Amino acid sequence: MNVKRLILVLGLAGFIVMADNWVVSPLLPTVAREFSVDPARAGVLIAAYMLPFGLFQLLYGPLADRFGKLRVVTISLALFTVATALCASATGLADLTAFRALTGVFAAATMPVSLALISDLVPMQGRQKAIATFMGIAFLGQATSMTIGGTIAALTSWRGVFIVYAAVAVVIVIALFVTTRGMAAQLKGDPNSEFLRPYGRLLAHAPSLRTYLVVFAEGLLILGSFSYAGAYADKALGLQTFAIGLLMAVFGIGVIGGSRLSGRLAQRIGRPRLVALGLGSAAAGDFLLAVLGSHLAAFAVGILLLGLGFMFAHSSLLTTATQFAEKARGAAMSLIAFAFMVGGSLGTMLGGRIILGASYRDLYLSFGVALVALSVIAMLAVPAQGSSRETVAAARRPATEEA
Repeated sequence: MNVKRLILVLGLAGFIVMADNWVVSPLLPTVAREFSVDPARAGVLIAAYMLPFGLFQLLYGPLADRFGKLRVVTISLALFTVATALCASATGLADLTAFRALTGVFAAATMPVSLALISDLVPMQGRQKAIATFMGIAFLGQATSMTIGGTIAALTSWRGVFIVYAAVAVVIVIALFVTTRGMAAQLKGDPNSEFLRPYGRLLAHAPSLRTYLVVFAEGLLILGSFSYAGAYADKALGLQTFAIGLLMAVFGIGVIGGSRLSGRLAQRIGRPRLVALGLGSAAAGDFLLAVLGSHLAAFAVGILLLGLGFMFAHSSLLTTATQFAEKARGAAMSLIAFAFMVGGSLGTMLGGRIILGASYRDLYLSFGVALVALSVIAMLAVPAQGSSRETVAAARRPATEEA
């Protein structure tokens, strides 16, 4: 198997899933007008996707460990394609909400199971580079989703967005079949794997618990910052929707830059220091937005630092998590994805309260200070490469005994 090609295809699967995750936001006014509802009520479409997307992370990891990671990610992506196409056929807000929830259910598998699959195929010395490449492609979808979705909707309609996304997903599913043809037997699962006990072991294992808590806080602060960047650009810079989408795409540039550098930097300075560097870069981005948010160039640099810092920190945390449970890697990656998404959801809610009670500037100042504190904590909490063998052994021993 060409592993580099598989990482590219999985990255494209992550791209379409993450793009689909955020694409509804710029479509809300148009959808609300067509269905004659208030835009605030149409906002249920975002929650309908995000809730199952977060919760079902925990289901797919054990399923992948038992039935095979390749099988689970391929089937779920095919069903994601069908659910996305169904969104284009909606006749009202109720059925569109149901279709978005269904899309979120099937989209939840792609990120954690792909990461577990890559970790199975790539040796430890090259794993951070492989994970960073995958994450760079995937999160480019998040960063460019508003621009892509807004452009497609302007040229066609909001239904056209889902038709195009479904068509792209079909191509990716075919590419995944072609790339992994004949390899399913080598990537089969373990029928004796457990569903819930791996989560208990991971949370009872001190190094993994500390790492998951750092990931939770990272999601809360970085996703919480990014979620309101578009609204802040509208208020501080007076930009239109399309221009805001282009500005948010700078996050993707930072993500790609971070994906190219993180592997070498991790080998040079170690993953705990790279996590701290990433969180510190994100903090600098927040401070820049708070102090100079009314200047376009400074705003763009702030978004760039958020993307760069996110990739440095998150790729390092993901690579660390691949070592926690070699025999239940799907569960380990699902738990880290769950922690990140739940943290991001809470960060978005907390950020909204800060904005309503104070201002955007206070949001970015407070989150920036918290990111600085988290960078210091991460230096102490995240296991270093030198302790990886001990960490793997500690997580694996109970599973081996029980098997």
